[in-house]
Amino acid sequence: MISRRILAAAMAAFALGLSSQALAQANYPTRPITVVVPFAAGGPTDALARILSAKMTEKLGQQIVVENIGGAGGTIGVAKVARANPDGYTLSFTHMGTLAVNIALYKSLPYDSVKDFEPIGLGGTNPMVLVTKKALPAKDFKEFQAYVKANESKVQYGMAGIGAASHLGGLMLNSMMKVNVLEIPYKGTGPALNDLVAGQFDYMVDQAVNVLA
Repeated sequence: MISRRILAAAMAAFALGLSSQALAQANYPTRPITVVVPFAAGGPTDALARILSAKMTEKLGQQIVVENIGGAGGTIGVAKVARANPDGYTLSFTHMGTLAVNIALYKSLPYDSVKDFEPIGLGGTNPMVLVTKKALPAKDFKEFQAYVKANESKVQYGMAGIGAASHLGGLMLNSMMKVNVLEIPYKGTGPALNDLVAGQFDYMVDQAVNVLA
């Protein structure tokens, strides 16, 4: 869920960012603006981008079109924005993974996170949460950790794909618990959570908005 306070702050930041660009262009914007979301439609980044874009369409008097360009952990879509004409009509709504985490995941990126982009504002925050299958015999984190350590060779954790937030979150948790368990990669958060509910694997660390959706 997106709190009203976060949504209001995000809209204000977005508006201020666009206004700063408007100083360099008379009557900006004079045509539709494309906001590239570097992930598939339906995810948390896409959902928030569409909420903000609808409000900004009303505020600016020009249509803001959300374009989903997924793939390679967000790299493909972000790279398109980096190559676009820097006139304020091609923006990106993304998360820190594409600009900060991907630097550590990939040997080379088709963009420079510092030089190729100008930040506009914070769109929201999305904490990570630990979820387990219903049958896992643990009532709190202490019992969960004890169970995982006692069954390290049998326990499995799922994630939305290599490099996804759920992958990195799971790795961080496992490192903290000092365990090495089998990881089950999926092609997206939805399929992974569906299988977790069905008891196909034991636990997952994912974004709260995905779990609560």
